[in-house]
Amino acid sequence: MLHAYKYRMYPTRTQIPLLMRHIHACRFVYNHSLEQKIRAYEQEGRKLSCFDMNNHLPALKEEHPWLKEINSQSLQSANKNLDNAFTRFFRKKKGFPKFKSKKNPVQSFQVPQHYAVDFGRRRIKLPKIGEIKTVFHRIFTGKMKYVTVSVTSTGKWFVSILVDDGAATPEPVPFTLDTTLGIDVGLTDFATLSTGEKVENPRHLKNSLQRLEVLQRRVSRKVKGSKNRQKAIQKLARCHEKVANQRNDFLHKLSNRVVSENQAIAVESLNVAGMQKNHKLAQSIGDVSWSAFFAMLDYKCRKYGKTLLSIGRFDPSSKICSKCGYLKRDLILSEREWICPDCGTHHDCDINAAINIKKFALQEQNLVGVAGAERAVEPVDLPQ
Repeated sequence: MLHAYKYRMYPTRTQIPLLMRHIHACRFVYNHSLEQKIRAYEQEGRKLSCFDMNNHLPALKEEHPWLKEINSQSLQSANKNLDNAFTRFFRKKKGFPKFKSKKNPVQSFQVPQHYAVDFGRRRIKLPKIGEIKTVFHRIFTGKMKYVTVSVTSTGKWFVSILVDDGAATPEPVPFTLDTTLGIDVGLTDFATLSTGEKVENPRHLKNSLQRLEVLQRRVSRKVKGSKNRQKAIQKLARCHEKVANQRNDFLHKLSNRVVSENQAIAVESLNVAGMQKNHKLAQSIGDVSWSAFFAMLDYKCRKYGKTLLSIGRFDPSSKICSKCGYLKRDLILSEREWICPDCGTHHDCDINAAINIKKFALQEQNLVGVAGAERAVEPVDLPQ
């Protein structure tokens, strides 16, 4: 099973220019290969493979001699990443590959082999760069695949090592109605669980928005190209990084708790990109990071042998009574509570939705013993 271990690096002043040179070179090769692929397809109707792009590297090095100072396998990895991006575009209908910019908040390059890790001396040796001080806060065992070196906009260096421990992916453990948890995400409360628990939305971005506006205003007032502007940009970047770290810490802790306490988790698939087109809610939706939360649930369930269930985004989970299945068609978003006219049950919309998400997901699995809410084909409460 593959695991990625991320560590903090502390390169010297002489090593930082070498690392940045590798990042710039890999970005240059990626953009050049992307341009060649687009041009070859538009002009000749020909598709360039990763093998073709790697064969063009020697000629590119003659045209740009500074590329000879870069690890050749790192340049080949840039072409491989581009080829994988096109594969995702054609097979999974992801976005068309874009040109990389030096203004991206995180810059990186890969080293597939010929590197060495020394846990005792706390050093990692990279080809054409040398040994770099690294804080190995945890030790791994297994076959090392490749290394990804990255730098943030605040100047922090990290190394991520992909390791194959040789163990097989655990089989999902059996689950029942009692060992399954339904989760309904929202903006007022980040998540509402089918157990009735509500997880408060921390609103990390909103709490730091005033400070971010002040720092952004200071950057705008500085002269472009001046050292004071660079200092102001660094302060702004550190504030953004703090917000991102707070958000990731919250998501990791919540997803880890949810996965460890349940055998199966049911969620609702959401069109987050479409929801963000509402400009009144776009910032709040981006702040909660539902997609990142679902992605964490996905890989942690696979890692620990749990099951992640998903229902369609068009199921009216909050409008259906979880007790008798009554459909309240006239329920509006501002109504957060309602009483079922059939069975008289008082419903909190979020808790009711979480329970229905759980039941709908289990019904799709044909689990015995799941009763209550059913997907209504025709409206139950017809207008008078």
